[in-house]
Amino acid sequence: MEQDNKDKNQAVQQPLENADQPQPAVVHKREKALMAALLVFTLVIGGVAALGLLMIEPPKEITQGQADCEQVRVAGKLPGRVAKFFVKEGDYVHQGDTLVMISSKTADAALYKAKSAQRVAASSAQKVEKGTREEIKSGANSVVEQAKAAQEIARKTYQRIENLYQEGVMTEQKRDEAKAAYDAATAAVAAAESQARMAQNGAQAEDKMASRGMEEVARASVMEVESLLEDQVLVAPCDGEVSEIFPHEGELVALGTPILTISKIQDMWVEFNVREEMLAQFPMDTVVNVTIPALNHKSAKMKVYYIRDMGAYAVWNASKAYGQYDSKSFAIKLRPTQEVKGFRPGMSVILRD
Repeated sequence: MEQDNKDKNQAVQQPLENADQPQPAVVHKREKALMAALLVFTLVIGGVAALGLLMIEPPKEITQGQADCEQVRVAGKLPGRVAKFFVKEGDYVHQGDTLVMISSKTADAALYKAKSAQRVAASSAQKVEKGTREEIKSGANSVVEQAKAAQEIARKTYQRIENLYQEGVMTEQKRDEAKAAYDAATAAVAAAESQARMAQNGAQAEDKMASRGMEEVARASVMEVESLLEDQVLVAPCDGEVSEIFPHEGELVALGTPILTISKIQDMWVEFNVREEMLAQFPMDTVVNVTIPALNHKSAKMKVYYIRDMGAYAVWNASKAYGQYDSKSFAIKLRPTQEVKGFRPGMSVILRD
């Protein structure tokens, strides 16, 4: 009897288990619905993507340039120590404004030495120009008078002996000796007179010219040192902004060392590098529109004033042997047609087609 009850229970449980499992027809319907939904989703995505591709426009070609301006480096001819700066970076200066002072003890000593040499040369030249001192002239005249007095005595002595010789009282030897003494006295007078004339006339013309030349050389030396000392105070050679200062106060600077840089921001330009096939868009004197990102994409008009070949180093080589050609790059410079407030060197400038 227990066996019969067991068989009955198994018979009842088996239909219940089969009832929980889905039927094959139901499973097939579910799979078809899922596939249909997936297909619809795929078609929608593909349609949206295709529509997006059709609506998206290709990006416009952008040519970027950079603003720049002329820069002037201020340097001096005087080596020395930076004593004081009268400007700082960012200051706007005008031509002739004082920028920096340089101190050089060596140059000061050289100037003192040159001026001393000039004073010595001037004194020597003055002495030569003035001629012989009065004392020397007076002494020379006294020598002439003495020589003349001796000549007169020798003449009288010779005359007496000559008379005695004519009378036969004096020998010929004595007469010749008296004649020789007279001749010597005459020569002494001539020599004394020559020395006196030299004392009166002073130095020769060549000596005077040489003394004047030495004075001019000394004066030129002073002028040379003074020209160097003029660079103790450097002034602005032009209007512009002090963009960079190299040394600090108290530092030594050598001859010709740049002290600072002045940027002529009032005269700025923009340079673009373009391939040669774009040159037709930028003939000389063409006015184009640009935007400046740093100034909130401000628009400005600029005029082409410079076109130059950049050389062989900037050639775009063709990737294929046939159907393409090498393209060279050109530098194009433009200036704003009117002042752009806030425009500074280094800013990017965008040129759009």
